[in-house]
Amino acid sequence: MQRREALRLLASAAALPLLSREAFSMFQAAHQQIPEQPVLRTLNPHQNATVTMISEIIIPQTDTPGAKAARVNEFIDLILTEWYDEEEKSTFLTGLTEVDTRTRDLFGKDFVDCAEKEQIEILQALDDEVTTARTEPRRGSRRKRPPERNFFFMIKQLTLIGYYTSQVGFEQELHGEIIPARHAGCVPLEEEATK
Repeated sequence: MQRREALRLLASAAALPLLSREAFSMFQAAHQQIPEQPVLRTLNPHQNATVTMISEIIIPQTDTPGAKAARVNEFIDLILTEWYDEEEKSTFLTGLTEVDTRTRDLFGKDFVDCAEKEQIEILQALDDEVTTARTEPRRGSRRKRPPERNFFFMIKQLTLIGYYTSQVGFEQELHGEIIPARHAGCVPLEEEATK
């Protein structure tokens, strides 16, 4: 499977379970490409701070780590750098700029400087726009408009995929194991439970 095909599947998948094993594995492998020390290649520090805050609002830390702990912002930077074409990258970066424009218009400051309540208000408005775009037919057509070229749709999908394909998200949230500790074969459940 090629990266473009994996991205196409990502855009069309409404939920993580719809990704094929091969696409899921490709996104997990992308996490292995993230250097131990953070290095931004597409996002500047301000954009990175905005992406980090948005992704943490989408998947906050609870009793399990959130998007920030899973380094979702660095995953998104990697996808922007190595997987997205120029048009997709431009859509994403323009969307980040528009988030700050909205928050400045409403609250007089950048998104990262707003209170959490104000940040959530902005993201809810963006999410409502995606929902509206999905339900309104295209002009002159009965087909619904695809949201894949919408910034908030893109960051939401990348956050979910980045989190759930990370070791933290996969093991602690999904309770999966990237590499099983051992293989029990055909041991009956009763015997395994007593060990």
